[in-house]
Amino acid sequence: MKNIRFIDFCAGIGGGRIGLENLGMSCLGFSEINKDAEITYKHFFGKDEKNYGDLMKINPDDLPDFDFMVGGFPCQTFSIIGTRCGLKDKERGQVIYGLVKILKAKNVKYFILENVKGLINHDKGNTLKIVLELLDNAGYKVYHENLNSLNFGVPQMRERVYFVGIQKDLINDDFKYEFPKVYSGDNKYLQDCLIDNEELVFDDKLSSYKTFLKYLDNKYNKDKYNINDLLSKEYTVIDTRQSDLRIYHEKTPTLRRGRHGILYVKNGKFKKLSGYEALLLQNFPKKYANKVKGKISNSKLLQQSGNAMTSTVIEEISKNLMKSVGVI
Repeated sequence: MKNIRFIDFCAGIGGGRIGLENLGMSCLGFSEINKDAEITYKHFFGKDEKNYGDLMKINPDDLPDFDFMVGGFPCQTFSIIGTRCGLKDKERGQVIYGLVKILKAKNVKYFILENVKGLINHDKGNTLKIVLELLDNAGYKVYHENLNSLNFGVPQMRERVYFVGIQKDLINDDFKYEFPKVYSGDNKYLQDCLIDNEELVFDDKLSSYKTFLKYLDNKYNKDKYNINDLLSKEYTVIDTRQSDLRIYHEKTPTLRRGRHGILYVKNGKFKKLSGYEALLLQNFPKKYANKVKGKISNSKLLQQSGNAMTSTVIEEISKNLMKSVGVI
């Protein structure tokens, strides 16, 4: 599919790009306003990659012609943990309008857009209705579905809503797109991802460990957990939320930009989830993760991974899309 060209909008660190490139598509550039994310992106894909910058300021005439748009448009305004002001947010909620402007101006054939699942019920469904109407009026047959990355080859619980669009002129009235249910490739397991050998051991030498002990003794957790019990099972994953502690086996909770309190048990000790491991949990190949190890700070990689798209989900959605339109 080298004849399918795409631009990576609201690119973050390129999770969506990896999914499309895995199918042989060609990237013509990206759009990202976060400078730290741009640095990581260029470590992955090359320093000469063209960043078109703020998509709300892009003149579509300055973009090359392309067939496919992929974008994880900002989700903070729709998230169940965000402000939920949605399309009223002048800086972030309006990005969908910028994307639609580019879709129409460049006559883009296909798109995949991603957002948090909170978008579906935001403002009693009115926000979703507006987004779908915008895309429909722009000339696209649009499908949307809530998918969990856990079903797409990675051991991470991550629910996101995905929008797939095809120009109406390219299809007939009988056309139907079906979202994939599972990943067709090999599954990764926790032990495949939690492999960082750097010293991120979490023990009583750290003041934060003492804070952790107090956390276990708070009103939500008191008498529920024993340190030795927690340490007894390898790869137990522990999420130190603001109040109650949550425990996972064979999977992690959703990686989020602001969630850095994930611990796990390895060799009978607590370890902190590293940024390198977070990349692997989003199915960034090791060849990319190795390019930034020791070059980008752990905290930034954790943030960026929390904002990223899971590459395998994009890959499977795109594969189904290309099959449905007869490209493969």
